[in-house]
Amino acid sequence: MSGIMVEVLGAARAWLGTPYVHQASCLGAGADCLGLIRGVWRTLYGAEPEVLPAYTPDWAEPQGEERLWRAALRHLVAKPVGAAAPGDVLLFRMRAGAVAKHLGIQSGGASFIHAYTGHGVVESPLTAPWARRIVARFAFPERGA
Repeated sequence: MSGIMVEVLGAARAWLGTPYVHQASCLGAGADCLGLIRGVWRTLYGAEPEVLPAYTPDWAEPQGEERLWRAALRHLVAKPVGAAAPGDVLLFRMRAGAVAKHLGIQSGGASFIHAYTGHGVVESPLTAPWARRIVARFAFPERGA
């Protein structure tokens, strides 16, 4: 495992047990799925790459806008969905025809870390129902990239 992957997993695991709070990104106090990714980013690189506008839990679903996917493409390194590696950021479409609006970090071949409504930041099995919802996969960029 590369150095950045080890750092990503260490940073993500530090968030385990953080309560779920929509739009939050405060270690131990509250985070949503994007807040977890933002917190890991800050640990790795310092300041976040852009100012985050307010967002609703539906992620512009009524308008069909893939806001979360576009933001990931701006800052992360896109990978083939089948090229799994620990430390990858996973983007999920929760139901057919909906926008992709859930994120997690692959922690092993069969698990991932994510902030989940009603559960907080947890490490979950990457079961078939979760795996079939993955629509994109990204890596955190190497430092200096």
